[in-house]
Amino acid sequence: MSNETVLNIGFDDTDSPKGMCTTFLAYKIVDLLHKQKTEFLDFPRLIRFNPNIPWKTRGNGAVSIKIKTRNPSKVKNQIKNLVTKYSDIKNGANPGLVFFENDSIPSEFIDFSNLALWQLINRNNAKKFAKKNNLEFYYQGNGQGLVGAIGAIGYDFQDHTLELLSYRKKPKFGKERKLSVKSVKTMQEKTFPNTFNSFDTKKGRVLITPHGPDPVFYGVRGENVASLLYATKILKTDEKLDGYMIFKSNQGTGDHLKNELNFETMKPYASGKITGIISSTPKIVKGGHIFFKIISKNHEFWCAVYKPTGITSIASHLIKGDKICVGGGVRKASKNFPRIINLEFIEIINLEKNLSTSNPFCKKCNKKMKSKGQTQGFQCVRCGKKASKKTIIEIKRKIKKQLYIPKISAHRHLTRPLQRIGITNKTSKFDKSLLWFCVYSN
Repeated sequence: MSNETVLNIGFDDTDSPKGMCTTFLAYKIVDLLHKQKTEFLDFPRLIRFNPNIPWKTRGNGAVSIKIKTRNPSKVKNQIKNLVTKYSDIKNGANPGLVFFENDSIPSEFIDFSNLALWQLINRNNAKKFAKKNNLEFYYQGNGQGLVGAIGAIGYDFQDHTLELLSYRKKPKFGKERKLSVKSVKTMQEKTFPNTFNSFDTKKGRVLITPHGPDPVFYGVRGENVASLLYATKILKTDEKLDGYMIFKSNQGTGDHLKNELNFETMKPYASGKITGIISSTPKIVKGGHIFFKIISKNHEFWCAVYKPTGITSIASHLIKGDKICVGGGVRKASKNFPRIINLEFIEIINLEKNLSTSNPFCKKCNKKMKSKGQTQGFQCVRCGKKASKKTIIEIKRKIKKQLYIPKISAHRHLTRPLQRIGITNKTSKFDKSLLWFCVYSN
């Protein structure tokens, strides 16, 4: 009997804006391996990488699966066939597939994955990495998918969430999704805080259904398997679904904004955070967006807060001298602006006193004094009482020392919601019960 091999399978960029989905390919791969009684060593991993990459589709997610097999060659061939079958190559998908046979993941993989979280990695660097580390890899198109494929294998979870993705039957692909709005609202109320970002109560808007033609019907994000399975029992739809799969993910962790940006690393499309002092009065431009500058380590950086985030009112109340930490993605320079950080959060560390001067007040007459002219002081017009200088008034600040994040409808996949602040999910029990995977019988 041949020895069992631990096989890591990573793949990415199998979808296009017109259809398919990398997670659906994962669902099909798991279905095939499950029928062959393959041993899974962990949940399928859905890793969201740098969301500011301009050519990404939707959430810039890649997938890896870790299994034990006695016949790795057979499994590899089967998966290659599935990648070809379920990749939307004719509409621009550039799939990448990587195999790595080892139980432990070398630090080089982890370093590569960490870079992919916040930088733009050239696909040629991914090809060089694969060759240097003697990886078996396959790609079609330009090979852009290799970046995510390697990164998904190398991702080192310091915190994680889970997502249950429910899939449609093929005849329903591209058709309108009909899910009871009331049931989504009820589900959020009953599963909070163990699920997140399911329903926008202010707008009455469902947040778990995608809008494109891909095979996903809905996706519920949460902290544990039991809560996600409970959520599916509350959700109501007349559509007969194909099945579901639960992924371990870095969604809702804010991972892409952990890296400190500086003058050298603030390259176009990079993600990260900067701590600095406000150096210009925030300016409102057409459309209600806000622009201001901060100084950090002797360099000045432009920041932009866009109206849809819902945090422009916070930005508008900042003043020179406030100390803040901001996180977001770097927009490349334009005619009007140098590189700008498009903000995804504002954390106020220290608030400067907002001081204003006004004519002194006559306490006797309860009226403001009038200026007698330049350098001549002030005088009450009623009683004639005099004062030599203006009064300094402290204006109460309308913002507090705290973290401000966008409203729920403007959250990205990686945005850490307020309910997850301070939470670190280190372990999710993975067992052979296969509660995390199900294909419904017809």
